Amino acid sequence: MAAEIVNPRSDSNTDQDGGAEPLDSFDPAFALHRGGKMAVQATVPVRDKDDLSLAYTPGVAKVCSAIAEQPELVHDYTWKSSVVAVVTDGTAVLGLGDIGPEASLPVMEGKAILFKQFGGVDAVPIALDCTGVDEIVETVARLAPSFGGVNLEDISAPRCFEIERKLQERLDIPVFHDDQHGTAVVTLAALRNAAKLTGRSLGDLRAVISGAGAAGVAIAKFLLEAGLGDVAVADRKGVVSRDRDDLTDVKRELAEITNKAGISGSLESALAGADVFIGVSGGTVPEPAVASMAEGAFVFAMANPNPEVHPDIAHKYAAVVATGRSDFPNQINNVLAFPGIFAGALQVRASRITEGMKIAAADALAAVVGDDLSADYVIPSPFDERVTPAVTAAVAAAARAEGVARR
Repeated sequence: MAAEIVNPRSDSNTDQDGGAEPLDSFDPAFALHRGGKMAVQATVPVRDKDDLSLAYTPGVAKVCSAIAEQPELVHDYTWKSSVVAVVTDGTAVLGLGDIGPEASLPVMEGKAILFKQFGGVDAVPIALDCTGVDEIVETVARLAPSFGGVNLEDISAPRCFEIERKLQERLDIPVFHDDQHGTAVVTLAALRNAAKLTGRSLGDLRAVISGAGAAGVAIAKFLLEAGLGDVAVADRKGVVSRDRDDLTDVKRELAEITNKAGISGSLESALAGADVFIGVSGGTVPEPAVASMAEGAFVFAMANPNPEVHPDIAHKYAAVVATGRSDFPNQINNVLAFPGIFAGALQVRASRITEGMKIAAADALAAVVGDDLSADYVIPSPFDERVTPAVTAAVAAAARAEGVARR
């Protein structure tokens, strides 16, 4: 069976209770969402009793018995190896915050259809009515036999780090928190091309990240792994540094590996002379702080819908500007990464997604731009049909090279 990208909503414009006019009479977003955005469609026919006897009992019993004797056959005779669980607890949904599992479902459905549309990967939204780390880990672990991979989504920090780590330790399938790693992969791809455009390498750059949540922490670690010269991360109280006594365990670990320059104080002070600004926090960066950055700087202001630095201001001082919005050039969009990453991992039945696989994804994504590289084109569009095949192939090859592929 496969998740079909269809809209099974009713065509009726009348309220089911006969009451007030429904919301979709006024807003096309509600009209699109009526009845949900996805459905399940069979991949085999059930037209008569012969089909039924093969698709269900008694024919299905033969397949069950074979899998019981040889568990690896589950990958060949079910959809396990091509389906991902999209799991949330609804605690950090978009910019809406902790809105609960039911209210998170439109986002999880959207994520599932993006998996299918852009990666050919089936996905099932799962919104959990629990928020404890061990509760979530235990629940997902018990669901895992049905899936080839787990995409964690919109789970608040710092719990998201521990949940991902514990699931990765416990399961032998890929577990990937897209809010962390998808953002990091696309950011690295764009940064590589921006550096190439201006004749520099990652090692030449000092970056400042606004936001020490899931995305900010993951981006900082990933960019350092890829060879960035230095990075300082700022939270609401200023730069995360060793001299602060108010840090969480995650931020203390971050302070140990970042900020080689020993910067302390505010985000604005850290930006003085910096080569790169990466915003994943919201808020507004004052124009004088942007003006204080190094010549030829890069501004990646990725908060949605309001970037930390408006592109009109950023362009006054920066050589390359990127945002999280589709109505400006250089959109840093996770959909460029997660469909291909999972497609590549599932293709080779990878046991996990490694740092090398993520770097391979970023490099492949950057390479799609090719000779068309310009200040307004350091990252391809999600609708560029070259993206997913390139990322899928690179991730599969990296999985084989790192010994985590099982076919």
